[in-house]
Amino acid sequence: MNEEQNTDDEISLIDLFAVLWHRKVMIIVITLVAAIGAVVFAVFSIVLPPETSPLPNEYTPKALMLINNSSSSGGGLSSMLNASGLGGLAGLAGVSTGSTSSQLAVELVSTNTLLDMVVDEFDLITRYKIDTPKKKAESPRADSRKALKKKLSAAYDEKSGFFSISFTDIDPVFAQSVVNFCVTYLGNRFDELGVDKNQLEKVNLEKNLQNTYEEIVFWEGETRRLEQSIQMGSTSIPSFSLELNRIAMELEARRTIYTQLKVQYELLKVTMASEKPVFQVLEMAEVPDQKSGPSRGLICVIVTFAGAFFSVFLAFVQNAIENIKKDPEAMAKFKSKKGKAV
Repeated sequence: MNEEQNTDDEISLIDLFAVLWHRKVMIIVITLVAAIGAVVFAVFSIVLPPETSPLPNEYTPKALMLINNSSSSGGGLSSMLNASGLGGLAGLAGVSTGSTSSQLAVELVSTNTLLDMVVDEFDLITRYKIDTPKKKAESPRADSRKALKKKLSAAYDEKSGFFSISFTDIDPVFAQSVVNFCVTYLGNRFDELGVDKNQLEKVNLEKNLQNTYEEIVFWEGETRRLEQSIQMGSTSIPSFSLELNRIAMELEARRTIYTQLKVQYELLKVTMASEKPVFQVLEMAEVPDQKSGPSRGLICVIVTFAGAFFSVFLAFVQNAIENIKKDPEAMAKFKSKKGKAV
């Protein structure tokens, strides 16, 4: 029994090779046509301008940032997410609204605010021909966001702490501009949300120092004005003494406040020097000199193998049709079914 089964298997295998050998010319021709066609298509896609090429070169510049999650507390970041209107979006995405600044950065990249700013800044509706007479869009704004999301990506590496933004386009200079625009937006947005407490406190101290210094200059000017008026005799001695004491008190209070603010400012600078900022740009995007895609060699290989498989499949189909034609019983069944149908 086993010998008969082995004999049938050998015969079946031999029959398969026989079918392929009998139709080897067709298989070779179809495979060569597929390979040559893929190569010609790839060559033309390189020769033609990127705007008209069916398969243009694409470039993907990338910017790197360092996100320091340890500097942000969970509760503080949660309030920032809610304040920015991202709490619901993060919850739907399965992101905890009180975890890390890196998650906040990823969510900010996908917000409609950033997407619309990029669309308006670089006029993507016109660039991608979203709202043209031939292709009238029902919602140009929504379609432009979808087109931008396909090309703009953000990722965070938990091991290294690197946060990256990349954008893919056929124009490398344009792609670089989009990435750097997004990096600048994220930096400003982090400052606005106050995720980096030290940076926010530093800005507030600088403003208070400047305001206090201007007040000191003002009261010093009042002192000089009062002294000039007494020299000219336009102010009486008693009123001059009262006014001078009042100005001296105001001036002393402002100087004391300025001294305290200055001490706080210097201490904060020391603290910031020993800590990493929450959002730190490591490398802005550069104009790429190498394409990121497409891989024309891989496409040619895939098309060649697809042509070979198709030709093999076609060979077996033709062989099956010939066998059916040679089988009287099978043909009789087809004729009988045809007669019944009629």
